[in-house]
Amino acid sequence: MNRRDACGGVPAATTPNALSCEVRKRQGAFSLNVSLDVPASGVTALFGPSGSGKTTLLRLMAGLDRPDSGRVTLGERVLADTARGVHLPIHHRGLGVVFQEARLFPHYRVRSNLTYGMPRDGRSKFDDLVALLGIQHLLDRMPGMLSGGEARRVAIGRALLTGPRLLLMDEPLTGLDGERKGELLRYLVRLTREIDIPVVYVSHDPAEITAIADHLAVLEDGQVAAYGELDALMLRLDLTQRLGGFDAATRLTGKVMAHDPHYALTDVGLADGQRLRVPMLDLSPSSPVRLRVGVRDVAIALRMPTNTSYRNGLWATVEAMMPSDHEPSAMELRLVIGTQRLRARLTRQACDELQIIPGKKVVALIRSVSFDDTLEPIN
Repeated sequence: MNRRDACGGVPAATTPNALSCEVRKRQGAFSLNVSLDVPASGVTALFGPSGSGKTTLLRLMAGLDRPDSGRVTLGERVLADTARGVHLPIHHRGLGVVFQEARLFPHYRVRSNLTYGMPRDGRSKFDDLVALLGIQHLLDRMPGMLSGGEARRVAIGRALLTGPRLLLMDEPLTGLDGERKGELLRYLVRLTREIDIPVVYVSHDPAEITAIADHLAVLEDGQVAAYGELDALMLRLDLTQRLGGFDAATRLTGKVMAHDPHYALTDVGLADGQRLRVPMLDLSPSSPVRLRVGVRDVAIALRMPTNTSYRNGLWATVEAMMPSDHEPSAMELRLVIGTQRLRARLTRQACDELQIIPGKKVVALIRSVSFDDTLEPIN
């Protein structure tokens, strides 16, 4: 990681599984011009609104389309280089690709779909991957008998069993209803923590990104508007509108301390000794956990309140603040809690009345119920 690109900071690919692309592509009035290096581990998300170039870039990585100019490399291997006339087809690139649609072979049972293209040494991984994806009971079914979420889990398994060096996923949750989307997202989060290859994950949904990504590339009008570690970008007040606006969030990490079965709550301890009460977790004490906190779920007080429905109050210091770029009445705040940081959004009136300024000690109030569906075990 020894260079940074003109788009604002993309770490260079120096390890075998890292993918590097510097590509340009014009499609009608749309023009893509991207320089991006994908780290050799973890999940790198391509995020942005419809039409920003996410899928176009993924198709160039996969070899489904040719760039007008530029090159794509996977470690030391050149996948595409227009100057040299190199363009490896998708099946020679060593990549696994998962599309929005499952694209299973309709005349093959699930087991045969999974083993299609699997190398001989893939047999040792078959049972573990099937168990990880929760599809043991589907092996003898035909694709037409699967739900949308089940079919996509099979498609993900098939892609991984080919032994790829990198996995590309193009909005795999699109079109699923809330329950099935949540279920598949939980499988994906667990899967990406278990496999030892890098993943490029395309999405326009901020909640998906905060649940699954380690690194984030924000695309806008065919260019990389920002790139870096997810947590660092989520804390940038100037990126609020690009990273979800009203639904922007940050993440806190801690570990399970104790459970309260009577109220179905769990105490989570932060590194600085403070605690949060969240909906009951099916995790043993000392298990690490990551909590997604929406900026609109954080209130501010000047002292720890009593006689309130808020179950969580964290002492914090205001680190930075700036007017919201999409809500004229609001201010965006960044708070320091021990060694972690948290975002909040207040009205400008509240900031004035509470005399909020950088350096001020405050209490960040978070409702326990705001953590529903935002709890992620850390392996």
